[in-house]
Amino acid sequence: MQFPESWLREFCNPPLTTTQLADTLTMAGLEVEELQPVAPTFHGIVVGEIKSAEQHPNADRLRVCQVDVGQPELLTIVCGAPNARVGIKVPCAMVGAELPPGEDGKPFLIKIGKLRGVESFGMLCSAREMKLSEDHGGLLELVNDAPVGQNMRQHLNLDDTLFTLKLTPNLAHCLSVYGVARELSALTGVPLKTPVFPVAPVTASDVLPVKVSAPDLCGRFSGRVIRGLNTQAKTPAWMVDRLARCGQRSVTALVDISNYVMFELGRPSHIFDLDKIQGGLDVRWGQPGEQLKLLNGNTVTVDSQVGVIADAVQVESLAGIMGGDATAVSDATQNVYVEAAFWWPKAIAGRSRRFNFSTDAGHRFERGVDPELTVEHIERITQLIVDICGTPQTQCGPMDDQQVAMPAKQSVTLRIARASKVLGMPLTQAQCAKALMGLGLPVVEGDGVLTVTAPSYRFDIQIEEDLVEEVARVVGYDNLPATPPQAPITAKVRPEARRGEFAVRRAVAALGYQETINFSFVDERWEHELAGNPNPIKLLNPIASQMSVMRSSLLGSLLQVLKFNQDRKAQRVRVFEIGRVFLRDASVTNSDTTVQGFSQPMRVAGLAMGACDAPGWGEKERAVDFYDVRGDLQALLAPVQATFVAAQHPAMHPGRCAKVVVHGVEIGFVGELHPKWRQSYGLNQVPILFEVDLDAVLAREVPRFKAVPKFQAVERDIAVLVDERVTHDALMAAIWQASVDGVLRDALLFDIYRPKSSALAAGQAAEKSMAVRLTLNAREEAALTEAQIEAAVAAVVATLAEQLGARQRV
Repeated sequence: MQFPESWLREFCNPPLTTTQLADTLTMAGLEVEELQPVAPTFHGIVVGEIKSAEQHPNADRLRVCQVDVGQPELLTIVCGAPNARVGIKVPCAMVGAELPPGEDGKPFLIKIGKLRGVESFGMLCSAREMKLSEDHGGLLELVNDAPVGQNMRQHLNLDDTLFTLKLTPNLAHCLSVYGVARELSALTGVPLKTPVFPVAPVTASDVLPVKVSAPDLCGRFSGRVIRGLNTQAKTPAWMVDRLARCGQRSVTALVDISNYVMFELGRPSHIFDLDKIQGGLDVRWGQPGEQLKLLNGNTVTVDSQVGVIADAVQVESLAGIMGGDATAVSDATQNVYVEAAFWWPKAIAGRSRRFNFSTDAGHRFERGVDPELTVEHIERITQLIVDICGTPQTQCGPMDDQQVAMPAKQSVTLRIARASKVLGMPLTQAQCAKALMGLGLPVVEGDGVLTVTAPSYRFDIQIEEDLVEEVARVVGYDNLPATPPQAPITAKVRPEARRGEFAVRRAVAALGYQETINFSFVDERWEHELAGNPNPIKLLNPIASQMSVMRSSLLGSLLQVLKFNQDRKAQRVRVFEIGRVFLRDASVTNSDTTVQGFSQPMRVAGLAMGACDAPGWGEKERAVDFYDVRGDLQALLAPVQATFVAAQHPAMHPGRCAKVVVHGVEIGFVGELHPKWRQSYGLNQVPILFEVDLDAVLAREVPRFKAVPKFQAVERDIAVLVDERVTHDALMAAIWQASVDGVLRDALLFDIYRPKSSALAAGQAAEKSMAVRLTLNAREEAALTEAQIEAAVAAVVATLAEQLGARQRV
């Protein structure tokens, strides 16, 4: 909210400088976001009156003016403005004056000049030349009673400051100059000048029939008829100036009056053209399909969730938001109906955003506007209308005030001990009572407690903490003590057997993957197709239709990133994400970090598509495959040895998918994307994906010292014939289970041979030859003997024969 300092000081004028005033408001919760001067620095400009304006002898577009600036002699000034004429009063920059800097950043100095042979002793100024506005259509015309020779900064009050406040939603009572002044009075103790609302004499009996059909929309509706107005009257300069300094442009006199009272008192209102209303008014909820052309030119379609004001024929206004074009006042208007109402905040909240616009009225009504002062504020509007637009034929009708459903007054109790505990400072009952009464809150004192009945304009006071906040605002947030924590603060030490998340991120990035960060809200289709989750956790208020559920897998997000990159011609994509997934789990209870019924584990997932390596001249390009990604996963888990077991996953190829097992616990999956999902998502290459629990990746074995063997290792190769179904993992498990007296250091499969089909006898089961290189070394202080070597190899062969039915190739 923006307003000039001078207007605020008319209601409350504490002995504070502008900066001190801004600090006082900010430390009370009314954050002053910006202080801006009304006009830039300039001097030497005074009020001048044009006494004569004759055509320049040598230029068609120039006039030679004689200007009275309050000096004994008139000044001769050559001017090219189209509105330079006799009798008007305009800003006159005399010789030696300094105008605001131009585009070059240098101030503009006024000197004696000669234009087409005629000397000019000054310059007549437009608003743009004084940097007051962008209007450059002619000279800035001043009011007729402007004192000749008066300094322009004094005449236009240009040494004023614009305050821009950033208010939180609970400070709706401060959305007006008077509301801010009321707070300032409580903070400084300076008396508040309360506005007086004179009652307009009733000179006519006209009453417009009004029916409030929706008490849950409108709690109070007040209005009056005013006839015989001159709506073409010009808005006074002082009102135009104040509206401009509040960021509101002048429209017409009636519209300006309505806006002025809104900024002054926080009361949005509406003025109808009485002669355009057909029948009476009905305040009700809209009916589906009804349309309304608004004052901003938009045509909207309402429904039963939007409040309207309608006449006997059509909808005339969006309740509490914006009026309609059909009953808008114009230059031909003579009779008006002035309306001020109390709209329930919940009935207005969010309605304007449904139509993609917002208004000052809706902004105030959805936060709460005082329901008690509708009549008084109409009297204020009536006073301004009569003063500005009144004629000898002006007549005011009686006030029609319908109180249908006024909000009940609510009492809230404040415990002094509770306030002291929350604020962390000792407070007395007298301090709290003084603070609350200074804010205009009626207080009833008890034994250690204060009971406050919230005024009609304070919709934010509902619980005890609201009163604690009010006390803190008056005491001043800068006066709250800085109390250090009583408990010692120690950093949480990560166990040595666990690495940090950032170490995992760096490890995956080192493997050539790029990190992505995605929403936890995903498309419900992903959950059904990629996660096999028929009952995902749905959001009550999703931010978009395609983000309606919480994800139980990271794979959908990575596929979305892949599709985004593929659509932009990316041929090689390697991405990963570390994030949280959300699962239903009845065993989870409520705590500081958990929610009952829901498990929220962290996972790490990756995706690779395209070439295995960046293109190079030294080797042929090869597409990434299952084994490449499995190798990346093994490197990420190292030194822990993972086991990969063939498995099924909804998102992965049924024959190219494996579950990842560490220490007998399943931690995730790795595999190729299922062909039907590849086709469904329009992917031109095959992506390989993995997703594992982050906790399993964070765990690591603590390094232990082992002496380096002093003797050279011995290698022995063996080749065994096994059934085609025997896997590499089963072979290695059997080898390491062999009783070799601790001399086996490593085992490496280096060859697989399958005989041709014709070489197999009829009915013989398919076999394959698997060649393994064994590395043997002794632990003790001696080299291995031939007997020990042969015994170790024999033990391995015997174990393979016993567990896998293997036989050694000759």
